[in-house]
Amino acid sequence: MTGRTRAVDLERFRANLRETCADRVAVEEPLEIRLGFETDGERHTRTASITMRTPGDDADLATGFLFAEGIVRSRDDIAVVKPCDGDNTIRVELEDGIAVDLAPLERHFYTTSSCGVCGKASLDAIYVNGVRPFSHSTPVFDADVLVSIPDRLRNAQSTFDKTGGLHAAAAFDARGKLIVVREDVGRHNAVDKVVGALLAAGRLPAADLGLMVSGRASFELTQKALVAGMPLIAAVSAPSSLAVELAQEFNVTLVGFLRDDTFNVYAGKERIKK
Repeated sequence: MTGRTRAVDLERFRANLRETCADRVAVEEPLEIRLGFETDGERHTRTASITMRTPGDDADLATGFLFAEGIVRSRDDIAVVKPCDGDNTIRVELEDGIAVDLAPLERHFYTTSSCGVCGKASLDAIYVNGVRPFSHSTPVFDADVLVSIPDRLRNAQSTFDKTGGLHAAAAFDARGKLIVVREDVGRHNAVDKVVGALLAAGRLPAADLGLMVSGRASFELTQKALVAGMPLIAAVSAPSSLAVELAQEFNVTLVGFLRDDTFNVYAGKERIKK
């Protein structure tokens, strides 16, 4: 299997000095996600997505993506997940009799590691997926627990330590325990890997967990948290306007600029206590 880092040679300039050094960078390679399903008694295969990602946890990435898009509803829908044709293709076979709506795949075929599904988001699409606003304000997350999460996430980023070039996402509980941590060059991939791992563990919907992401909180990341049943998403940077709108519409707690001992709450303040 392709590694997550690769050795490179570089020229380092510092003040008036110039030196040749060895370093490691995060690997970025395409992953083709193939979907196998049954229609009218016949098996079919189609490419669900091609995404640029860091190799590793590809099964979680594939199933998390399909869950977020509404193609997979539970782990029982999946018969088998297996790599094929080398390291950069993975096949997800659904059980016979699982109805497949391919419409979400038409609007999300190719993604880069940076932008995810640029421009495809709409609030109406969330309702189509059967997701409804949270009707309650539990669980409650203590502010002191929240401010501890970024450091816990950073300490769990083993590949970032080697490259300085990966995003991370984590599912955590109200006590601050990190349940799942995943890294990737793409923020949306890291979140899909977390969702896929929770799906495999039978933890979805994750109504008792929050989602922590490095970088900003975009609409897409907030959407993925919502579809996974997570009532809180926190980011070390700013949210987008549409992420705020989505969080307010669906009663999701949205936390931004979670750094050191401070943070902003843009929606769902009832879930946070001091």
